[in-house]
Amino acid sequence: MKRIILVITILILLPCCSSPESPEFMCEVEVELSCEDFRTQPNYSGRTYLRIGGELTVILCSNPSTGFSWSELAQISDRTVLMQIDHKWLPPTSDLVGAGCQEVWTFETLNEGSSTIYLEYSQPWEVGIKTAWTFRLTVNVKGSC
Repeated sequence: MKRIILVITILILLPCCSSPESPEFMCEVEVELSCEDFRTQPNYSGRTYLRIGGELTVILCSNPSTGFSWSELAQISDRTVLMQIDHKWLPPTSDLVGAGCQEVWTFETLNEGSSTIYLEYSQPWEVGIKTAWTFRLTVNVKGSC
């Protein structure tokens, strides 16, 4: 009898469990990339899954002493799904002259759907200079926190 109850319980709970094919939607997600990450993959493209009312933090390496910086405002493909709420610089962790730092963007999810964030790392004041790195993240939103 106990064995039958165990089998029935497993069969009832099985559809609830996430499989590798079904992503887990979170209330908070942090994506962090180092300069080394961008040296090996200068055009980053990724995907993440959040719930409505969730928060996404993007942390990217930066080095203003080189004249390069990330876009202050992210390009967001669907502003009804995702909104940028903050952008700031974190100081270098080293006292060395020319040490790199990090830039941080915070986003809030507003509605179910999909939206893509796009950022460029470039020298915006320099005419004719190509963008050095790009960051593209597709955010899928479903359910509530």
